[in-house]
Amino acid sequence: MPLTLPPSSSFSFLSPTAKTTHSHRFFTIPHASTTQLAPKPPPVIKTAPVIVIGAGLAGLAAATRLNSDNIPFVLLEASDGVGGRVRTDVVDGFLLDRGFQIFITAYPEAQKLLNYNELNLRKFYSGARIYYDGKFHTVADPLRHFSDSLLSLGNPIGSVLDKLLIALTRVRVLSKSYEEIMSADEVSTIQLLKNVGFSDSMIGRFFRPFFGGIFFDPQLETTSRLFDFVFKCLALGDNTLPAKGIGEIPNQLAAKLPSDSLLLNTKVVSVDSDDSNSPSVTLESGEILKSELGVIMAVEQPAVDKILAGKKQPPPPPGQRKKPARSTVCLYFSMDQDQVPVQDPVLFLNGSGKGIINNMFFATNVAPSYGPSNKALASVSLIGLYENTADDDLRAEVIKELSGWFGASKVESWRHLRTYRIGFAQPNQSPPTDLMKNPNIGPGLYLCGDYMTSATFDGALVSGRRAVEALLKDRALALV
Repeated sequence: MPLTLPPSSSFSFLSPTAKTTHSHRFFTIPHASTTQLAPKPPPVIKTAPVIVIGAGLAGLAAATRLNSDNIPFVLLEASDGVGGRVRTDVVDGFLLDRGFQIFITAYPEAQKLLNYNELNLRKFYSGARIYYDGKFHTVADPLRHFSDSLLSLGNPIGSVLDKLLIALTRVRVLSKSYEEIMSADEVSTIQLLKNVGFSDSMIGRFFRPFFGGIFFDPQLETTSRLFDFVFKCLALGDNTLPAKGIGEIPNQLAAKLPSDSLLLNTKVVSVDSDDSNSPSVTLESGEILKSELGVIMAVEQPAVDKILAGKKQPPPPPGQRKKPARSTVCLYFSMDQDQVPVQDPVLFLNGSGKGIINNMFFATNVAPSYGPSNKALASVSLIGLYENTADDDLRAEVIKELSGWFGASKVESWRHLRTYRIGFAQPNQSPPTDLMKNPNIGPGLYLCGDYMTSATFDGALVSGRRAVEALLKDRALALV
C-alpha cells in the first residue's frame, strides 16, 4: 500500500523567484565617526521529507517514484528548465536538441514511465547510409527493410560474413535478460567486435561511426555491457524523436509532479550530513533546507564533486579510476526544402575514416515539426570538444565536408543556426565498470544519474528509481 506521511511532515517553500529583503538599520555612537551594521540575521532553515537535487531524467525519475508512493519531496533545479542534458531550444522557429540524441522505444524503464502516444514519436529508417569512397552505401535491418538489406549484401561496408555476424549478435543479445547483460563479463566494445570476428572494414566503416556516435567514443573503448544493452534495445525497438523535441521527454515527467514540488533557478552549493540521517542542503541564496528522510543528488558527477567538495566521499571501486568524460559538438543548419538532398528519415555516417564529421541527419525528414513548413533542418555531430578551433572555423570545415557529400551547390546555401559544445555529453564507461552501483554514499545521502548505471536515457531513469528504493529501504519504509 502507498505510504502517506503524517501531517507533521508537510513543508512549504518560497517561490524560486521570490526574494527576501532585510532592512539594515544604521545607528551612530556618540562621539564616534564609525557607522556599524546590525548583525546579519541567521539563515532561514526549512524542512522537507525528501530533497532531490537536479531535475534531469534521473531526478525526475526519483521524484516520480516518490510521488507515486505519496512521499512529499522538493525537487531543486539550478537552471531555468527541466531535463539536464536532455533539452530542446527554439531558434527561429526550429527545434534544436542540445546535442545528438535519439530515443529508442525499447528502453525497458522508459516504457514504464512514459506515455509514448503523447510524445508522438517519429521514426528513423532502421539502418544507415554510410559515406565511403565518395559514395553512400546503405546498411539496413533485414527484418524491417528486407529488400534493402539484400541489395546491400555486396556493398563495401563489410562482407557477407560480417552481415551474418550481425544477425548472430542479434540472437546472442536477445537471449539474455537486461540484468544478465549489465552484470556479464566485460571487455571493450572494440575487443568484443574483434572477438566475434568482424572485419576491420566493418568495424571502421560501420561500428565506429554508428556506435561511436551513440557513445561519443570513436575508439569504441566503451564496455561491451553497454554495447550489448543498446544492441538489444535497437533490435527490439525503433530509433525515434518526439515531435516536439527531445526535451518533451523530461517535460512529460515534470508535468505529472505536484506543481509546488519543483523549484527552478534554485542552485545548491553544498550538502552537509554531519553523520546524521537527515542531511541539510545550502542554497546559493543562503537558505538552508533540512531533509527529514534523506537527500538524493541527481546531478552529473562533476557537480557532485563540487557540491561535496572537502567532504567524505566513497573511494572508487578497486581497479576503477576517474575517466575523462565524453564530449561532443553539434551544429545545426537551416535550408529551403528544395536544398535537402534526400527526403528519407535516415542517419548518415562517415565511414571514410577522414574528416571531422561523425554523423548527421535531416531532423525535419524524421519529424517535420522540427522546423517551419517551408524549411528544413540539418543536425551535424562531431566527437570531441575541438577546444582549439573557433566556431567559425569549425563551421567552415563542416560545410566543406558536407559539400563533398551532397554537392556544394546545395550545401553552401545552408544557414548556420547554432553550435553546441557539450563538455559532459556522457560519462566515460570504459572497463572496468560497475553498472549497478549502490546509490547510498552516506547517512541519508544518495546518488543517481547515468554514471551510476548505464550512459543511456534508460540508465538515468533506472538510477532515479533505485535511489528512492535505497532510501526507503534504509528508512524501513519499503512498500508492499
